[in-house]
Amino acid sequence: MSLPAVSALPVGRSLLYLVIAGVAWGTAGAAASLIFRVSDLGPLALSFWRCAGGLVLLAGALAVRPRRAARQPERRRRRLLRILGTGVGLTVFQSAYFAAVDATGLAVGTVVTLGAGPVLIAVGARLMLGERLGRGGLAAVTGALAGLAVLVLGGEGGDVVPAGVLLALLSASGYAAITLLTRWLGRDGGGDALTTSAWAFGIGAVGLLPMAAAEGLVPHTAETGQVLWLLVYVAAVPTALAYALYFAGAAAVRSATVSVIMLLEPVSAALIAVTVLRERLTAATVLGTLLLLTAVAGLALAEARGAAVTRRREGEAVAV
Repeated sequence: MSLPAVSALPVGRSLLYLVIAGVAWGTAGAAASLIFRVSDLGPLALSFWRCAGGLVLLAGALAVRPRRAARQPERRRRRLLRILGTGVGLTVFQSAYFAAVDATGLAVGTVVTLGAGPVLIAVGARLMLGERLGRGGLAAVTGALAGLAVLVLGGEGGDVVPAGVLLALLSASGYAAITLLTRWLGRDGGGDALTTSAWAFGIGAVGLLPMAAAEGLVPHTAETGQVLWLLVYVAAVPTALAYALYFAGAAAVRSATVSVIMLLEPVSAALIAVTVLRERLTAATVLGTLLLLTAVAGLALAEARGAAVTRRREGEAVAV
């Protein structure tokens, strides 16, 4: 039986935060596609500006945010683990994914990264956190993986390069590490989501700077205004907002549930590709989207039902 979350956020609100984060992340790919179409900015440079812009926006939000009531301070060792672990995991997750896509193509790189993520998280949560999926959770994860495979592999395939597959697995490991660390630390109340996100972006920007500089930090384009607007959007919505919501929500929800809800990213990306970028709607896109949404809804309902049962039992224990 999984341990109940002790985060200050209700489970229902945490699930909503995770859904918004997943959908917002899906818009980053469309924005990146538009940037790549009109400029020579590379993926590592875009990732650097994403982290740097997110850091600036969150630092501003922290500066103007009203002071909250003092909470029990987090231990220095735990705070250091949170900051370094999240920052390094974020850097590995983003940079290894872009490298995998470059090495083995978008289809293979995406399906390996996002497909291996829930599996690694489920295994890690069982071994490290004692969380049990149960039959319903296992069926939902299986359905989510099937939907993701149909969604990504249903279109044009790509050549499988072993080095690219290894890079994609490394990216999935970074994502799994962030999720498990956030959930583990969140059991004791966790730290502030905005502060965690700001530090993570700072570490990510520093780590990506050498590679981004080698690739070219300044884009050459005739559409300077469009590129700048898209960069601001990427830094604000799928980065500063989405990661802050993600870290807040992931602290209160089971790790396996988080991993499947985050598969809303490829769903929203597919919808944007059809409605905005005018890509062709295929049967695989429809089927994969339906499978993913069904899995997400099933896990979200199970999570909310489990939280309600836990609260009822705690209330009965207090009454006795």
